[in-house]
Amino acid sequence: MDLASLARLFLLAAIWGASFLFMRMAVPELGPAWLMFGRVLSAAVFLALVAIAFKRALPLRQYAMHFVLLSLFNTALPFLLFAYAAQTLTASLLAVLNATAPLWGALIGWLFFRQKMSIRMVLGLFLGICGVAILVGFDAIVTDPAALTAIAAAAGAACCYGIATWYTRLAKPVPAFINAHGSMWGASLWLLPLLWFIPLPVTEPAQQSLLAVLALGVVCTGVAYLLYFRLVQDLGATPTLTVTFLIPVFGVLWGHVFLDEIIGWHTLVGAATVICGTALVSGFSLNTLRYNIATNEPNKLPNKELR
Repeated sequence: MDLASLARLFLLAAIWGASFLFMRMAVPELGPAWLMFGRVLSAAVFLALVAIAFKRALPLRQYAMHFVLLSLFNTALPFLLFAYAAQTLTASLLAVLNATAPLWGALIGWLFFRQKMSIRMVLGLFLGICGVAILVGFDAIVTDPAALTAIAAAAGAACCYGIATWYTRLAKPVPAFINAHGSMWGASLWLLPLLWFIPLPVTEPAQQSLLAVLALGVVCTGVAYLLYFRLVQDLGATPTLTVTFLIPVFGVLWGHVFLDEIIGWHTLVGAATVICGTALVSGFSLNTLRYNIATNEPNKLPNKELR
């Protein structure tokens, strides 16, 4: 892995980790539905401009139903659930719960697709559950009456990513950029009806909240997808998968630096345990990583839609 690719990997993790920070900043004023609609619509417009610049057509008719399904489980629903949870939970907790998506994917595969559970995967699931228990059980947030609902929403968002992973594995292959571009327009359509039932904020949102929406859409979604595609192209998906383990690190860091969130022992131990469990379930290992980097071969893991 050259220095430029390493820099892109850390930049991508920093950007995706910051998405939980921006959610925490803007959701009190805008609410989950308006915030996420602004995010996906701005991302869709940004990716449309990129598509025009690079002459990348969006075959809507060919993949219309695919975009409808993928955008629901990989974008609209998880984004909305995370935004709802962000009204109560810290950015640190949201980032770590997001990292449980591969654990949900493994559980869904075992329950519905007859995927065999190896001892390694069972151990990974057990570690993931223990990590979340440590992270949540020793956090002061559990005293908030709304905490359990928020935690369930964040866990549901990660579960949606697990469903989306299986859907993309079983569906007809679609180029990654087209998937991202079409998903953003599909998610915009999914979220649009909610706005009719949710009034606009009584007061004009602060500039900070509006900038957070743009950062979520353009940077944390549009730019992040472009970085991700470049990394997969240059390195293959196995080395790029390391971003999954770096996102919680940056999520915790940004929450501490910008929102004064406390980093307790339970945050560090819980996050580390979840990350270890995710690594076991996803089949990630340092030996596989070294092999793929040395030989420049693509990974053998299924393509996964990331955040």
